Amino acid sequence: MERINSSGSGRQSTVWVSASAMSEVLKAKRRIRDHIIETPTIYSTDLSSLHGAEVFLKMEHHQITGSFKLRGATNTILQLTKQELSRGVVTASTGNHGRAVAYAAKAAGSSATICMSRLVPENKVSEIIQLGADVRITGSSYDEAESELGRLVNEEGRVIVHASDDPAIIAGQGTIGLEIVEAVPNVGTVLVPLGSGGLSAGIASAVKAMRRHARVIGLTMERGAAMKASLEAGHPVQVKEYESLADALCGGIGLNNKLTFTLCRDLLDDVILLSESEISAGIRYAYDHENEVLEGAGAIGVASLVAGKIPRIQGPTVVVLSGRNIGSELHRRLIAGEHVPFGEPGDGNDHN
Repeated sequence: MERINSSGSGRQSTVWVSASAMSEVLKAKRRIRDHIIETPTIYSTDLSSLHGAEVFLKMEHHQITGSFKLRGATNTILQLTKQELSRGVVTASTGNHGRAVAYAAKAAGSSATICMSRLVPENKVSEIIQLGADVRITGSSYDEAESELGRLVNEEGRVIVHASDDPAIIAGQGTIGLEIVEAVPNVGTVLVPLGSGGLSAGIASAVKAMRRHARVIGLTMERGAAMKASLEAGHPVQVKEYESLADALCGGIGLNNKLTFTLCRDLLDDVILLSESEISAGIRYAYDHENEVLEGAGAIGVASLVAGKIPRIQGPTVVVLSGRNIGSELHRRLIAGEHVPFGEPGDGNDHN
């Protein structure tokens, strides 16, 4: 099998190819099963009625750290050597990945440094600090925060745990796809939040390996959707980052992207954009109808159904609820019906 060098880490990673995708996902499942929760997939009566077909919710927001990110982070950190663990790990994050890395590193007896931008909500920053990680706030975008990684590797010897564009991360997230097909064997459509592509690539690799005709649709916010812009351009591009209710989906995919761009290009059947008001409505619907607290990225699949953006198709639909890590005050305002002006001209930072 061909090999490539992982950017910045000095470690070798296996090129992700379709022939080996399921093998890596299955290995990841065995590796992480004692360290994560196999989250339930439940039937939604209200969304099924609204959508006109069976709708199931993959409750990944019930994961230990409040998001799916723990799967990939755990799969990566469990493969580090003792020497690498002793050096500590470092990553850039919009919040959920950083929390997962901090948790997994602590569980493995290592230390973690998390680089984030000023756009990361304060509740996500404080949750990472509570796990004992060192937090570095750098710049006003994910890309600016990520620029700190090279210095920390060179000066402190830390090992990079990439947020998405890494085989171990993709395989870890792919275990969600295995669980979806196990729970809903005749799944017809999977709705997946789409940021830098690790979740979508992993789930699509697993689902399509077992259910070739199933559709996997990526969902993201209207402004600053890096993967959507890259797919339209035909290559990775850099986009301006904006504040969004779906903050977990913000940030670039990396101009030197090796895996997630190609996998999303080849495996996703569609990418659909949602406005901030539609995402807000999804958060409210999840709370009012499903009794679930979701952050913007976690609610984007529900939002797409509520907004009528998913065409009626044959076969059950599974919606991945990816995270719950939303600030309590922001959530209270949203479910009360207050208009929170994310993504609008002239909006400020006072709504974090």
